[in-house]
Amino acid sequence: MLNLLLVEDNEKLRAALKTGLEGDAVHVVHDCESGEEALAHCLAGPPDVILMDVQLAGEMNGIQAAIAIRREFPRLPVVFYSIQDDDSYYRDFQRSGILSHYAYVRKSNYLLPQMIVPLLKDAVAGRSFIDPEIESRVQEVRHKDEQSPMALLEPNEQAVARMLAQGMTNEQIAARLGFRDKRTISRTNGQIYATWGLADSATDEKVARTRAAVIAREGRLIVWDADGVARVMNEKREWVEWND
Repeated sequence: MLNLLLVEDNEKLRAALKTGLEGDAVHVVHDCESGEEALAHCLAGPPDVILMDVQLAGEMNGIQAAIAIRREFPRLPVVFYSIQDDDSYYRDFQRSGILSHYAYVRKSNYLLPQMIVPLLKDAVAGRSFIDPEIESRVQEVRHKDEQSPMALLEPNEQAVARMLAQGMTNEQIAARLGFRDKRTISRTNGQIYATWGLADSATDEKVARTRAAVIAREGRLIVWDADGVARVMNEKREWVEWND
């Protein structure tokens, strides 16, 4: 019999899962609504496996809670059970380093408690499973982050780039950021152009500035060839003509 820790912030669903999962194969040793309480329970005595919602009460989401728990109890089996589709959860999962002893599924695909039990057993056995829909979204977010131009900039450069996207002049940006000399902004602009590959492709500062504003507004890296044709990277990591 598997001793299960059930972590779900929806009280009615938590009660239904607890009732439905209790049986010959599973015993719910504790249930709670937050990652913080889940961590505290594990520190007092870890269960055999955890069924974890992704959106929880408290400061930690389910992915973050699992990371904290597995830091203390490496590869403690966990099944993530969620309806959330926010990029931040997929980003946390992608960065979690969780490779085995887990499953990550949509609640809508595993509505009945008896459908969850095999996932719990597989996680305990060291296997891993991710719902194909979730895997697709994880890869989508990974690709999006790889192509995020802001991620390549330092915080002060990000602030300037956002103001460039708003059409602000160097004087206006300097005033907004509290700089007396607009040349400070010119130097920052130059760093942005170089980081985004605009220093070589743009014929003059006005062109580079315009292209930097486009990149900041679009939130993706764009390159311009010698003929001025804009290209972006697709999911196959191929540079293709951009049609805005």
